[in-house]
Amino acid sequence: MDRIVLASNNAGKLAELQALFALLGIALVRQGELGVPEAEEPHRTFVENALAKARNAAQHTGLPAIADDAGLCVDAFGGLPGVDTAYYATQFGYPKGDDHNVKALLEQMEGVAQRRAALVSTLVAVRTPQDPEPLIAVGRAVGEITRAPAGGHGFGFDPVMFIPAFGQTFAQLPPEVKNAHSHRGQAARQMVQLMRERWL
Repeated sequence: MDRIVLASNNAGKLAELQALFALLGIALVRQGELGVPEAEEPHRTFVENALAKARNAAQHTGLPAIADDAGLCVDAFGGLPGVDTAYYATQFGYPKGDDHNVKALLEQMEGVAQRRAALVSTLVAVRTPQDPEPLIAVGRAVGEITRAPAGGHGFGFDPVMFIPAFGQTFAQLPPEVKNAHSHRGQAARQMVQLMRERWL
């Protein structure tokens, strides 16, 4: 196994994951390069959506596939926005986009004292579309939502995700420090370990 399809066309995710999978001697190929159409993501959990995306990519290419679904889970909102994270701002009349998401979140959390939240990344890998034992890795970065954005690195909710262990937001940390401790970094390292044990 030397190639795996990444069921995403996000260049940032590809770069972040490619570096880790290079350690296994595996090349990740973006699904768009192989003409794979986007999968439906109708589910309410990260794991179900990631599995749907991975199966779709494996089905269209005949290659093993890996997908991730990730989002922000805010304790005060019962774990939401969760799978709707990317479209969070649109629920409040803003256009889709990172800056609008941050603005909407800060508005919704005004006057909320309990600010604990987790960025969650769920990676799912399948050997075939019918694989009965998908590999599942979950990474969580727990922190608190700040009252105002801080820092110029990263993307998404990084400017308002304060990580107590570092005393800074993800957007204030150097990218290599963030990647080492981020939800996606944790999930990817777990996934590499699982592949090593079970697939290689």
